[in-house]
Amino acid sequence: MAITVHCDIVSAEQEIFSGSVQFLVASGYNGDLGIMPGHAALLTTLEAGPVRVVKENGDEEVIFVSGGFLEVQPHRVTVLANTATRARDLDEEAAVKAKEHAKELIANQQADVDYSRATAELAEAVARLRTIQQFRDHK
Repeated sequence: MAITVHCDIVSAEQEIFSGSVQFLVASGYNGDLGIMPGHAALLTTLEAGPVRVVKENGDEEVIFVSGGFLEVQPHRVTVLANTATRARDLDEEAAVKAKEHAKELIANQQADVDYSRATAELAEAVARLRTIQQFRDHK
């Protein structure tokens, strides 16, 4: 039997995952974070991107979070996401359209464009596509 830690992934709308995991990988501010049982206590922000969990039985699940917080305690890991969606439920076509739209807004350089918002939308669309790709890679 593998050594595990309890993990909860929640958003304001729902609890999307709760169970024992061998490890998880999440998108932190400075890059991906790998969390395994026995990890030191930690509280950090998360960037938009995939959270990959390897369950107790070895099955993997990929979940998109649009940002939030990751808390590690001795026997529990909690992801408090702004929004969370299972990768299998993401709409790839919508993510591609959002990415192209944001790129167009940035490229047009019009005075009425909120560039910080367009940049944030571009980053989230790219993170959604990265999550979809990770889901495909780990099927």
